[in-house]
Amino acid sequence: MIRIIVVEDDPMVAQLNASYLDRMEGFEVVATFSNGQAALEFLQENPVELAVVDVYMPVCSGVELLRQMRGSGIQTAVIMITAATEMTVVEEALRLGIEDYIIKPFSYDRLRESVLRFRDKTTVVQRNRTADQAVVDRLLGNQPAVPARKNLPKGLNAKTMESVRAVLEQDRAANHTCESISAASGLSRVTVRHYLNYLIEINVLTSAIDYETGGRPRVLYRLK
Repeated sequence: MIRIIVVEDDPMVAQLNASYLDRMEGFEVVATFSNGQAALEFLQENPVELAVVDVYMPVCSGVELLRQMRGSGIQTAVIMITAATEMTVVEEALRLGIEDYIIKPFSYDRLRESVLRFRDKTTVVQRNRTADQAVVDRLLGNQPAVPARKNLPKGLNAKTMESVRAVLEQDRAANHTCESISAASGLSRVTVRHYLNYLIEINVLTSAIDYETGGRPRVLYRLK
């Protein structure tokens, strides 16, 4: 379970953000704060994995909170959600190691994408004791490239490839099956399997056999 705090001075926005995040599987909002100072005091005694933070707040701004967190050795990951568009603010936030910077007004799909990407990185770290280039690329968000349309082998269609890849990208931390991808994309299982085999061949996808089904084993697929 990934524990989250929400730091936002607008009570309605804070409540909406917290409610949305709390409904996501694998995440728990443990506290909300209206300013950075209160959040900092909490983090000093109650470490959590992720903080969703506004910039413009009284007492202590989001950037000042981030600066003090890093100066105190608090490594909680931070996603900024803010109306601040000044490049100096963005640059400093990036330099202080934020996970993402989301500009208001934003869509909750964008927030979901951000926190799922953070969960994926957390999963990668937990599952790997050492790193190879594929692991590092995944942590840095470098996506393996699917060959351009003109480079696809005979019999593969770029639009179909995009449909399969879109389903895989919806939840990079999940294990997918040929059946689940077929249902989500509307493609036949035979077609999906053909594209999955190609993605494995070019080292974009990994596969594993799941024998704990109580019946016929199934193949699980995951993007690298």
